[in-house]
Parts: sequence; structure tokens; C-alpha cells
Amino acid sequence: MAGSAEILTALRELSNLKQITREELHGLLQDGILAALAKKHGANVQAEIDIDEAKGAIRIVLLKTVVEEVTDESREVTVEEARFMDPEFQVGDVMEIPVDFMEFGRTAVQAAKQRIIQRVREGERTRIRDEFAGRVGDLLSGEVQQIERGKLVVMLNKFREAEAIIPYREQNHREHYHQGEPVRAVLKRVEDTPKGPRLILSRSDALFVQALFKLEVPEIQQGIVEIKAAAREVGSRTKIAVTSRDEAVDPVGACVGLKGARVQAVVNELGGERIDIVPWSPDPERFAKLALAPARVARVFSDAVSRTIQAVVDEDQLSLAIGRNGQNVRLASELTGWKIDLYSSREWMEKGGESPLFAPLPDDAEADVPLNEIEGLETATVAVLAEAGYRTLNDILDLDRDDLLRLPGIAPEEADRIMAIIDELTTEDDEGGREA
Repeated sequence: MAGSAEILTALRELSNLKQITREELHGLLQDGILAALAKKHGANVQAEIDIDEAKGAIRIVLLKTVVEEVTDESREVTVEEARFMDPEFQVGDVMEIPVDFMEFGRTAVQAAKQRIIQRVREGERTRIRDEFAGRVGDLLSGEVQQIERGKLVVMLNKFREAEAIIPYREQNHREHYHQGEPVRAVLKRVEDTPKGPRLILSRSDALFVQALFKLEVPEIQQGIVEIKAAAREVGSRTKIAVTSRDEAVDPVGACVGLKGARVQAVVNELGGERIDIVPWSPDPERFAKLALAPARVARVFSDAVSRTIQAVVDEDQLSLAIGRNGQNVRLASELTGWKIDLYSSREWMEKGGESPLFAPLPDDAEADVPLNEIEGLETATVAVLAEAGYRTLNDILDLDRDDLLRLPGIAPEEADRIMAIIDELTTEDDEGGREA
């Protein structure tokens, strides 16, 4: 039984390596032995196969029905042959013929081995497909196993058998990885290949940023805060729009975290990439105004047929609204799903815009501008102010420098900068504010 003992030892190793149960492997081994028996004794062969791991033994017994005349040698034996072994045999009895495992020969054993390998691979493919089919958007971690023609081959920490890659186009090209380094990425899709399912991971997709926020923000994990939309230019800037199912929970503040800790953790993972977090709104005009932050938008007009937004900004806000190489307006357009055309106040008036063009909307007076929409205020500073109960421009207008210094996390230079921003905004108001 040395041969069967070796097979059982190999099975135990395979069980540990492939994360498959002993029962499943026993079934695979039985199937493999049946395939080998069929190759040697005929396609319709019948047998009993008992596997005793404790003893390291495999017992194989061929089962043949005793008949007057044989029509299928793989499963029948003549009564004369049967009585040669035992005179008591009668037609219809089942004759048991023990088979030494080693009688299979090299070819039969190889057939059993191939059948086991094939079934194990099929089982692995099914498990990988079932495990990851519903996990698109999840954050996965592993290490770089090798680098092939620009793509990163990743060995996942918790499912090492799965083939996972980060294609060149799904990488942040400001990052450089080496073999053996840990890496995190989002599952973007599962591809079927002739070799089985392949997991396509990404560090460049906006899904990656969303997955990082889900990791850092408990309110997102609990379903209280939801990321409704995201737009990204990898390595440079990301915009996300968030909403809350609980009126008592500020979605932007939840994503920013105390003193900006949560958003800073995401920024660190992205290598310093800028992140704009804006409130989501079902109203496309309001959403467009929010999406163009940090620029202040005076007016917006929408055309639902062409899904176009015309946004008008003060002259000093135009470059901020456009962004470097058009990045801000481009990301805002992607975030909202609407085409956004930007106009300065002068361009709009020359175009024949409404008058008075820059009159504030009744529910959107400048004094009620949220702090996260004020140009120049850092995200971490907004978080500190929000923690102290200051959420809008009107809340901080009457604060002085000493009030700000009492807040944890506000350094003297930051207090000076906040006071300068307040002075600038109030001075603009005293001088007449926006153009008519």
C-alpha cells in the first residue's frame, strides 16, 4: 500500500495548499481512481473505494454482476468464472474483486492524478468566481509578486490562489512598486479567461478613492453616509459628492474627520493627491455650484434637454473655477454628469445675460456660505471649526484671533490666515459685493 500512502500524503499537502476540505479531496480522489479504472477495465466499470487516512490506505473493490452471458466486460462476469472463485455464486449476485492500488500502473495513476488536478482547478475557479463576483468596489490587499511588461501581478493576502493584476492603465504612474512590496487596490472587475477568472485591480480609478473612504469612515460602512458620485484625475485631484441619511450627521464632516484625520489618511495613501468633498444635491443647478468648489459660483442655469449647465462666476473666481488646464470644471462636469459651460460676469453680460445678474438667491445668501466652500480654508481647518460648532461664514464673522487660538489644532499662523480671509470677504461686501 506504499503507493496509496504516498497519494494520501500528497492529498494532505494539497488540502493545506489549496484551501480545500478533506471531504472534497476524497471525492476528487475517488473520481480520479474511477477514471483510471475506467481506462483499464472499461467505461462502465463499477467499484467501491474506501479511503482511510488514519491508516494511510485506499481499498478498491471492483463490482461485477454474475450473468449467464457477458455483454459488458467492464461490469459483468460469467457464472462459470465466478464459481471458479466461489462455487456458491448464482446469476444475479455481485462479485467483489479486490484491486491493488499499485496494479493501476504508471498510466492509470497519471490519469487519476490529472483528474484530481483538473477538478481542483475547476473548484478553485468556481470558488474565486463566487468569492469575488459580488465584491467589485472592495479594497483588497496583497504584495507585488512580479512585474510583467508594466503590469503588477499581485498575490492577495487572503486568497492567494486568485490571479490578480493591476494593469498599466490602472496604476498611478507617480507611484513605483518593487517585487515583494505591499500594495492595496480596489477590485474593478472580474474577467473570465481560458485559465480561469482574473481579478482586475486598480489604483487609478475613482472607485479606489471611494474604497479608501469606506475604510476610514465608519458612517459609510454603516450606510449612514453615502458617496453618490466621484470623479478623478489620478495623481492630481479627486472630487467626491456625499449625502447623509441622518439629518444629524454632516456627510462632509464625517468624511473629513476630527482635525481632518480621515481625509488625511486617504490623501496619504494617494501620495498627496488633492481631494474635494462636496455635498450632493438632487437639484442639478445646486449640485453644479457645489461641484465647482472651491470657486464661488454666482448663478447657474440648466437645460435638461441637452443636460448642460451654464455657470457664471465673478471675474476673480474664473481661473479658480476653471482650474489648472481646465481640471476643476472638467471634474465638476464628470461628477454631476452634466456638461458645464463657464462664463465670467463680463462674458455673460456681453452675451445678454439676466439683470441683475449677481443678485444672491433667496436661500443662498453669502453670509450662509458653508465654510468648506470658502476659498483658502484648508480642509483640516474646516474640520476643526465644524467640531467647535462653526459651519458657515456667518458663524465665524464675529470671532477674533483669540477665539480662534482657543480652538484645539489652530496655530497662530492659521488664526492669522482665517482672520485675513474674514477681512477680505467682509471688505468685499462693504465695497458693494457682486456686480449687478
